[in-house]
Amino acid sequence: MSATSAWEERVAALWARFDELPRDEAVAAMRALADAHPGTDGRAAFELAGMLDSHGYEQEAEREYERALALGLEPEQHAQLAVQYGSTLRNTGRLDDAIAVLEAAPAHPSTGAAPRVFLALALHSAGRHDEAMRVVVEAIEPTLPRYNRSVRGYAAALTDAPADPAA
Repeated sequence: MSATSAWEERVAALWARFDELPRDEAVAAMRALADAHPGTDGRAAFELAGMLDSHGYEQEAEREYERALALGLEPEQHAQLAVQYGSTLRNTGRLDDAIAVLEAAPAHPSTGAAPRVFLALALHSAGRHDEAMRVVVEAIEPTLPRYNRSVRGYAAALTDAPADPAA
């Protein structure tokens, strides 16, 4: 087993015990794993940011998310980071930054419609309620078995913008 695979297994095992560990113990354990990461990419910073974020250390998590982005991530982690970081930025009151991160979030099967849902939350927090509603409705529309054209039209009417016929 490679050093990276062994590290990934230890990270997964720590996340599996998330609900069992006191917050400071969980953060310390992830910090130790991050320090032991065998690679040079942003994966360690991403995992540490997620643990910090999950335990309410949003401002420290912001720095780790930014470090992860600077170091680079695989597409799956990049997509997940966008959702997590956008949510954190919203929670710390950096609404314009949250909106920008979530609007630019890369699509990936691991996140599904989550970037759009979190974007809607950020828009709502920014007082942009009609835009938020439109984003949510447009995120849900592809999952509907019928009425899609009508739903797209109603969503567009929320912001007086034309519906995207390709959606």
